[in-house]
Amino acid sequence: MGGVVSGILIVSAVIAVGYLAARFRVLGPEVQGALTRTAFYITNPALLYTVVAGSDIRAALGTDAPLALLSATAVGLLYWLLSFLFFRRPAAETAVGAMASSYANANNIGIPVSLYAVGTAQHVAPVLLVQLLVMAPFYLTLLGLFSGARISWKKVLFQPLSNPMIIASALGVVVAVTGWQEPELLQKPIDMLAGGAVPMVLLAFGLSLAGRAPLQKGDGRTETLVATFLKIAGMPLIVWLLGRFLFGLEGQHLLASVIMAALPTAQNVFLFASPYGRGMTVARDVILCTTILCVGTLLVVAWAAG
Repeated sequence: MGGVVSGILIVSAVIAVGYLAARFRVLGPEVQGALTRTAFYITNPALLYTVVAGSDIRAALGTDAPLALLSATAVGLLYWLLSFLFFRRPAAETAVGAMASSYANANNIGIPVSLYAVGTAQHVAPVLLVQLLVMAPFYLTLLGLFSGARISWKKVLFQPLSNPMIIASALGVVVAVTGWQEPELLQKPIDMLAGGAVPMVLLAFGLSLAGRAPLQKGDGRTETLVATFLKIAGMPLIVWLLGRFLFGLEGQHLLASVIMAALPTAQNVFLFASPYGRGMTVARDVILCTTILCVGTLLVVAWAAG
């Protein structure tokens, strides 16, 4: 399981660079906003387009995609129920917490972890597609609707169409399904922009950690701990139960699915929350806590699988 540790260390190193840059005032607080806006509107859409366009959409609609969608829905609904009963948080903040409890870092950490743990990264693409094509549009729509604007059916219908990451993902689906090959003069700039997406998001996240310790009282500490527990422990258990008894998975396939579920929360949750200014502290703290704790969870999963 050296790939598990190395994947976490690589991501953590880039986050640490952002944190140290803020602590030593190499970069000011205004840079975080600039980085997140650039990632949200430019580099992340380029990355999502390339990932989706290069995926096998038809193969992803088999077992892995339904399992990923069902488990994420179950965990998200559980968080919503707990929020309704105990937290009493506004809808936008609850949406961020639900997303943080069910949106895995399948790209940055999932690919290397899957390669080293089960010898293939083929189980990553269905999870990414479910998150990009279903979960991201759903939660971004909720954030747009519940962030102070008056809700209307027109806004419900057109909100996803105004989000650059959703547009880029949809274009990627069209390319993947049709098999169209982009001209090199078009593809090369997209690839260059996509290459900056991951480090830009990680740097922005690192910048956000400076000056404010995580899990502060009054900063949604209870919500953070609940979302962390659901992501690190609840989601892998749900995937194992669904995969084993509903989908009949076993062996390496079941192990790969549980590993995908045990991944930490993706930095994209923080990126999605940032433009709306809702739930950012909870998103940041859940990402940090799950990134630290997931190493133990992944090792336990690998050990239990024999």
